Amino acid sequence: MTISPELLTRMIKAGAGEVPADVVIKNVRLLDVISGSVTHTDIAIVADRIVGTYGYYNGKTLIQGDNRFAVPGFIDTHLHIESSLVTPFEFDRCVLPHGVTTVICDPHEIANVLGADGIRYFLECAERTVMDIRVNLSSCVPATPHETSGARLEIADLEKFRHHRQVIGLAEMMNYPGVLAADPGIIAKLVAFQGEHIDGHAPLVTDLALNGYLAAGIRTDHESTTAVEAREKLSKGMAILIREGSVSKDLEALAEILDANTSAYVALCTDDRNPLDTLEEGHLDSSIRRLIGRGRPLHHVYRAASHSAARIFGLKDRGLVAPGYRADIALLDDLEGCRVAEVITAGRLVRPELFAARQPVPPVGLASMKAQRVGPSTFIVPPNPRQNETPVIAVRPGLILTYRESATLEVSDKGTLPDLENDVIKIAVIERHGINGNVALNFTKGFGLKRGAIASSVGHDSHNITVVGADDEDMAVAVNRLIELGGGFAVADGGRITAELALPIAGLMSLLSFETVADKLHHLRQAAYDLGCTLPEPFLQVAFLALPVIPHLKMTDRGLFDVDKFDFVK
Repeated sequence: MTISPELLTRMIKAGAGEVPADVVIKNVRLLDVISGSVTHTDIAIVADRIVGTYGYYNGKTLIQGDNRFAVPGFIDTHLHIESSLVTPFEFDRCVLPHGVTTVICDPHEIANVLGADGIRYFLECAERTVMDIRVNLSSCVPATPHETSGARLEIADLEKFRHHRQVIGLAEMMNYPGVLAADPGIIAKLVAFQGEHIDGHAPLVTDLALNGYLAAGIRTDHESTTAVEAREKLSKGMAILIREGSVSKDLEALAEILDANTSAYVALCTDDRNPLDTLEEGHLDSSIRRLIGRGRPLHHVYRAASHSAARIFGLKDRGLVAPGYRADIALLDDLEGCRVAEVITAGRLVRPELFAARQPVPPVGLASMKAQRVGPSTFIVPPNPRQNETPVIAVRPGLILTYRESATLEVSDKGTLPDLENDVIKIAVIERHGINGNVALNFTKGFGLKRGAIASSVGHDSHNITVVGADDEDMAVAVNRLIELGGGFAVADGGRITAELALPIAGLMSLLSFETVADKLHHLRQAAYDLGCTLPEPFLQVAFLALPVIPHLKMTDRGLFDVDKFDFVK
């Protein structure tokens, strides 16, 4: 907000106790995330700014703190709101009550479908949400040249948004081989953002290759999956964002790196988290309580979730409950359990009427699903006479990393067959942007399916249709239903749809409330479990099978892709 001389004067006078504050939160126990001390105090606020702590104040509006703990509002440092499956407005309503007052999002999911129009939609929403949504401009649209996306963004496209008030910098630079190879298009983007924030994405990048990647001015990483990997990156000046999402669950492996020596260079993120998990487990509040439960020092955990996150991303106006800082505050019933009772964002107590007052933004991308209908014969995998064994994408719960295994599969007049006894089923990626009609086929394992099929139009990052299944007919039924819905998730069993969720906004987001989406996700999970699926979160796991910047073996609409060699499997 604009600070006039009159407003600034009133802030100063209210902080000094000479005039009443706009809002006073009475009788709280303030956690100092720098020293770890806890002090009884009031918190005085004028407009969106804290003006007084460690004292007692009068105010026009009083909020009874009831001896609760006051901590800075939490900052989710890396996520894709599209992966919540709801609009930014519903995400706002779902996540803000968990104490998350700022999120830093990369809208590259919608950008891969709609290009600049997708980024424009997100920025319009970010201007109107109650929480503060900051945007890093999508650096890799498409993520690689090895898949078909709906759009392409070069530096000239990004420059149009660069000075928007909600924009922080350049989003995760996923094409790390392109960085190291000095790809001209990537170099142009990196040069433009030198001296500004550049987000990283460097899974398993180590040694001299990591040095080269960081020499580009890249500052953060959310892809570390082991403490050893994270510590090397910390030693080279890279801030580590501990990720705990619906599929990528790295907190347990990385918890040990968060201590008094490192907390200034560690922050928290979710990356991809759906509303069902938020309702059942929480958001960053869940990560905080789990880190404390694993013995991490309490105020350093809260520091990582707020002050450190703000410093890492250059948000100098927030991250502390202190005079002169933005009034983003979570009031907790319990520090160790991080039980959020009330939330104040920009000086406003979060209540339903705040959400109701937002001006709507019309949905976009309602006609983005351009794939043609398919039949069971689409999924016949022809035998490869050059291979005795078939390469298989192996999936493991809680990881978007996949592994290369092989299987000896039977061949019949219906091509190469799945091996359900050994958990080997089919996978297909179908181009859905109306560009070339590609269909790529192979096999995957780790889902546990005994019958049926699961299909998704969420397929990171180009968002083609990905379907896995034990039966060709059910694969066709699931894919065709997604086309009818304009995108979404579908489960097919015995030739019929047993559960579905329409995601008509770019094939990524629902028009429904987050509560309704969560309920539908519950039914989808159960329908997948009824097929024998053993993965806790099968749908986002399907979505990441097509992401060719995450090791080791992935599938795009152009074929089976070896991420380590950064080339297709011959």
